[in-house]
Amino acid sequence: MSVTVVLQQMGVITILVAIGMYLYKKGVVDQTVSPKLSMIVMDICNPALILASMLSGNVTATHKDLLFAMLLGAALYAGLVLIGFVFPLVIRVEKDSRRFYNLMTVYTNVGFIGIPVARAILPENAILYVIVCNVIYSLLFYTHGVVVLSNGKEKMSLGRIFSSGTVMAVLSLVVFWFDLDLPPILSNSFSYIGNATVFLSMTLLGVNIARADIADGIKNLRVWIYIVFRMILFPAVMFFVLRACGCGQITVMSLCLMAAMPIGNLPLIQAEKTGEDTALLSSAIAITTVVSVVSITVLMTLFTMLW
Repeated sequence: MSVTVVLQQMGVITILVAIGMYLYKKGVVDQTVSPKLSMIVMDICNPALILASMLSGNVTATHKDLLFAMLLGAALYAGLVLIGFVFPLVIRVEKDSRRFYNLMTVYTNVGFIGIPVARAILPENAILYVIVCNVIYSLLFYTHGVVVLSNGKEKMSLGRIFSSGTVMAVLSLVVFWFDLDLPPILSNSFSYIGNATVFLSMTLLGVNIARADIADGIKNLRVWIYIVFRMILFPAVMFFVLRACGCGQITVMSLCLMAAMPIGNLPLIQAEKTGEDTALLSSAIAITTVVSVVSITVLMTLFTMLW
């Protein structure tokens, strides 16, 4: 993967995000249309893209690669759970807000943004690491995440783990493991649906940026500390540690990209459902999403140059 390819693909993503901002300003995609399109992306297009990637025949990874990806993914999220507990204490977050910074640290946007970005700028084999991160993300959020958000008052929600995205991700791993083939009518359908993911998701990202009030996030010093530590320093340290351990380029770049994602939407959605004050999460998601367009481009370019 060359620097030119990274810059070109991130340039394409920037254009798609700008289109989303334009569509919002013109009223084409408003606050009524946006949630419906988000549902289409999360429940239909993203899952289809995952399975289509496995059925394309371009993923040449081995069973050993998948097991290694699962091991590294588990280690990554185990580390994030620990950091999520310690980080709010280190930066002296108020007690009532610590759980939010905990969730912000662990649950970044590896699905809605991570899948299409990885698909756009990384080789086909990278999808293994992306899928593994998304499966672990779902398993953790509806167990660890809901408990942290409720300060231990809410029980784990095992039923909600099995969303269409998680089910399709697991199914994709099964397809890969057993080298299964689907009839052309199904595989082609998944391919066509999945091809819409990058455009729709990046356009919706632009819509979210355009309508967000990022003023609170800009004024919050701790959010900027979070950005520097979680979205820049953490992926950078991962890059050098994984490379020093002898991991291959696809492995390193995939996991570092997942580590560089902005804050995910699930903590916000869950907080809204339980009647929590979501001002911090909303502003933090907005500002980290805006910053990520630049930070991911810079990080992935530097990582490619240093390889």
